[in-house]
Amino acid sequence: MANLKELRSRITSVSSTMQITSAMKMVSAAKLSKAQDAITSMRPYAEKLTQLLQDLSATLDDDSGSKFAEEREVKKVLIVAISSNKGLAGAFNTNIIKKVKSKIQDQYQGKEVKVYSLGKKANDILKKTYPIHTNNNGIFDELTFENVSEIAEELMQLFLDEKFDRIDIVYNQFKNAATQIVMDEQFLPIQKFESESNVQLDYIFEPSKLEIVKDLIPKSLKMQLFKALRDSFAAEHGARMTAMHKATDNAKELRDDLKLSYNKARQASITNEILEIVGGAEALNG
Repeated sequence: MANLKELRSRITSVSSTMQITSAMKMVSAAKLSKAQDAITSMRPYAEKLTQLLQDLSATLDDDSGSKFAEEREVKKVLIVAISSNKGLAGAFNTNIIKKVKSKIQDQYQGKEVKVYSLGKKANDILKKTYPIHTNNNGIFDELTFENVSEIAEELMQLFLDEKFDRIDIVYNQFKNAATQIVMDEQFLPIQKFESESNVQLDYIFEPSKLEIVKDLIPKSLKMQLFKALRDSFAAEHGARMTAMHKATDNAKELRDDLKLSYNKARQASITNEILEIVGGAEALNG
């Protein structure tokens, strides 16, 4: 059994760790509340915009002038991996890294694949094995639609210049504080969705179908990337809050076990001292 000094030192160390994890949990909870409100408020708009694009995509043809819908033989692929800049968030970053590796090894085996990293953690691991096209860690410092739009425009230009034949996004979707869903979405080319019914959509295009489609598609792509980043941002704080909650509980359990061991060791030490005193007194009387 460990001596009393060592047990006291371990109890102090675990207690300090518990205070840190508890503080981190509260900070993440506060950030999560704000991030959750942001993603919840923008989802209806993003989903409606996506639905509108899907409805219109069935009407796209060669005359639409949309280069973003151009299907090419997939030879060069860019995977946008959205992770976080900080750790201590459970499996949040690990799941993204695993998904990206799985896509490269299975779905795009034999293709020329590069990674566009948004977040430090995924970049630190993936750069050891796969070529990194770009690493942007600063996007989370000021996550605004304007800043995300610049990245989306860069991705769109890469596709238009035929630098890549396909661009995918891998990120964690926020469901609740304890659950994050790894999402794998095709960013470019935009997917055409055929209507399941034969009913023609009654849209009136003003000023013209061509102009609306040309304006709607870039806006929808920017919103898709912004939503993915917002989802990932909220999911990160949810994952970290959950991880720190579990870490705090584990630290408390360990501290209680150490205190029990300390009390037992102290009791045994006191008992031994009493026995030694009694034995010495009997020896003197004898």
